[in-house]
Amino acid sequence: MEEMQNSGRPYNKLISQEETTEDEPHLPSNQENQVTMSTMRPESNMNRYKLLTASLAALAVILLMVNIGLGVYYNKLSENNIVRDISGEISKLQASYDAAVQIRDEVKKQLAMEISEQQVIKWEHEHQTLRVKDYEKQVEKLQVDIASLKSHLPMIKEGCRHCLPGWSFMSSSCYYFPFSDTFYRTSWNEARQFCRRQGGDLAIVNNREKHLGITRFLTINQDLSRQASQSGFWIGLRDVEEEGVWKWVDGTRLTEGFWNVGEPNNLNNEDCAAVYPKSNPFMSWNDAPCNYNLKWICEMAPRSFG
Repeated sequence: MEEMQNSGRPYNKLISQEETTEDEPHLPSNQENQVTMSTMRPESNMNRYKLLTASLAALAVILLMVNIGLGVYYNKLSENNIVRDISGEISKLQASYDAAVQIRDEVKKQLAMEISEQQVIKWEHEHQTLRVKDYEKQVEKLQVDIASLKSHLPMIKEGCRHCLPGWSFMSSSCYYFPFSDTFYRTSWNEARQFCRRQGGDLAIVNNREKHLGITRFLTINQDLSRQASQSGFWIGLRDVEEEGVWKWVDGTRLTEGFWNVGEPNNLNNEDCAAVYPKSNPFMSWNDAPCNYNLKWICEMAPRSFG
């Protein structure tokens, strides 16, 4: 019985195993533990993770390389376009610069020509100005000569007439000029008294011919050592009755004067007129105080000879 029992144990075990296998396929506890441990082993999981990580890393590297390649290609395309655009702009700018330089050079040449022409015009203007001044001097001299010649015409027409010794015949009248230092300068009233004692009066210079003849005579005989303020000669003109209304000693009003620039100005109560030797005879009159001491010019009619 014991043997049967002992011999039946394996059978029972087999039966139990088969039943167990048929009913519930389950490994023995030791094998189950072995399978479970082998299935859940960390090394296997790590390898799997490593493989997955390597695959992802490789994919990432590939994607990165593709991205870099595309970026480089795009950059090359962009750089080429930018370079082309910049090259085009540089070409345009260079063309504009060359055109501007050419225009500048042409303008410089034109400016140089204009400056040269202006210099020539300036020289010519200076030359013409000098010529005009010479002509003006010649005209003034001719006017004085004409006036002197005209002053002798009445004497030729009217026959032989003469002036007192020391008097000069001009424009149908006799004039006295006290150039000698024996005659002192005196006031306008005293000068008039001198002329009246000689049978005349202070000169009435009421036309152009008389004025040019007198100023030419004064210029020829002027004393250059004298100051300009002392080189004047009283004439028979004053405005004592009404300021600004100039009258000759015969009572007629002044119609044409030959005043200097800014004259008459009535500075310091200047009521009497004087003539001064000037290079321009048409600006030779000044007004002066009547008590001022100057030379004078007397005038009288010529006398028949014989």
